[in-house]
Amino acid sequence: MEILIPIAGILLCATIVFTVSYFNYQTSKSKHNALVELSTNIDDPSQLEELFKSLEEKKEPSDPRRGGVVTFFTGMGIYIFGVVVTQGGLKGVGLLVAAIGAGIVIAGYLFPRGREKS
Repeated sequence: MEILIPIAGILLCATIVFTVSYFNYQTSKSKHNALVELSTNIDDPSQLEELFKSLEEKKEPSDPRRGGVVTFFTGMGIYIFGVVVTQGGLKGVGLLVAAIGAGIVIAGYLFPRGREKS
């Protein structure tokens, strides 16, 4: 009986991974089929190019300073939780996370993305 719990845990993790993969595949397959259907119905090539450009994901680069500030205040929240709820049990963890966030913010100012390499 004791062996069934770890086996169930592993099977649950595998089931979650396969389920997510399956639905990602189905989503991309339906997008592809819709794109093929649209492209067969469009006669003008300029409209087809415009469709492709509109479907491209325009991902803006993330600012490390923003992520650092979020990480810093997450660490401060863990620190406060450790002081108030666990009577100091999580203070070190909170300070560690806050220090990592401060380091990310400092690195964002020291090494901006727009600067050219020498």
